Amino acid sequence: MYQVLIVGYLIIALILVGFILIQQGKGADMGASFGAGSSATIFGSSGSGNFMTKTTGILATLFFVLSLFLGNLTAQRTKATDEWSNLGGAEQTESIAPATDVPVSEDQKESDVPK
Repeated sequence: MYQVLIVGYLIIALILVGFILIQQGKGADMGASFGAGSSATIFGSSGSGNFMTKTTGILATLFFVLSLFLGNLTAQRTKATDEWSNLGGAEQTESIAPATDVPVSEDQKESDVPK
């Protein structure tokens, strides 16, 4: 079921991106670039939404709901043990020897190392 939801999530995301990219902006006509045809509102006139805006809103809502649902499913899953994390098993673990001082040579002639 998780894989089916992931595939649906990706399909909705791609369709949503496509719908957003093919929509025309509010000031995308030629007159808007030269200052003509602007309305008194700040962001342009917004009438009732057409098919594209309603579909984009529905797809965006589905995208966010599915995101929350998949996030909840992922958080509730128990973490599976990774078989690559412990290849050797518990009996083959290496123990690191504690750090020791540098051995002193028996030849105590003149040395550059201060005492």
